[in-house]
Amino acid sequence: MAQIRYVLAAARHLNFTRAAVDCNVSQPALTKAVKSLEAELGAPLFHREGKRITISGFGRSMLPHLEKIAEEAATTRALADSYRLLDQVPVRLGVLSTIGPVRLSRFLSQFQRSYPGVEVAVTEGSVADLEERLDDGALDAALLNPLEGLRAGYNGHRLYSERYVVVFPPDHRLGSLNAVTLKDLSGEPYVDRLSCEMREMVMETCADAGVELYARFRSEREDWVQSMVLARIGFAFMPEYSVTIPELQQRPLIEPVVERDVTLVTVPGRPFSPAVAAFVRAARAFQWPG
Repeated sequence: MAQIRYVLAAARHLNFTRAAVDCNVSQPALTKAVKSLEAELGAPLFHREGKRITISGFGRSMLPHLEKIAEEAATTRALADSYRLLDQVPVRLGVLSTIGPVRLSRFLSQFQRSYPGVEVAVTEGSVADLEERLDDGALDAALLNPLEGLRAGYNGHRLYSERYVVVFPPDHRLGSLNAVTLKDLSGEPYVDRLSCEMREMVMETCADAGVELYARFRSEREDWVQSMVLARIGFAFMPEYSVTIPELQQRPLIEPVVERDVTLVTVPGRPFSPAVAAFVRAARAFQWPG
């Protein structure tokens, strides 16, 4: 790269002495480097006419390629500098599809202000999908709800807990209650969230309590579930910070109370990039509500 830089400077100045000054090296060192590159390429890049030099025909054909190499080297150096400075380095974050953006957006906003050069790329998925991506190195970290504890080979840091609520449309009869029990819901049509990692547990609890629920609509998509509730198809069980449609009404679910923990999961022993290390530190230090 030094040889190419010296050749390009000589082509600009058509003088080895001025080119050496421009490159902050001695004139003999620059001349030697140019000759070494010419020997490697197999033909002279310059014609020497005393102190004056001109670009050879071979040199004119080579210059565009050498300039391109120099540009690529500068881009590579800039990318390396950006990496060290946490600039334009994405953090690949996996988020369980049932985790809403309400609390996460507040953290990401603060993180962006503290590290404006770091990009965060969010991938949604199921627990199995995100664990597979973590194992393969396609994700740097993931936000999960480890129902039965973390799988072997993972590190976890609990960020916050959230309770489950009953979500229903405006003017619904449940709006007169301060809180909702499972028995209040028996026989009530509901919208089934198929992607909910706690769905089986909730359904078993309903069965044990003799609560009968009739699913009028089923979907793996949280936005569809909420839209169908707003359309008065039925109520839904949802984590309180996953509700994104402001027109929906919600009441805490009691008897029983259902809660979940949201945990930041990483792979132990895997080195973090500076950006990922900053993200993990910030997530652990953030004052998560509740």
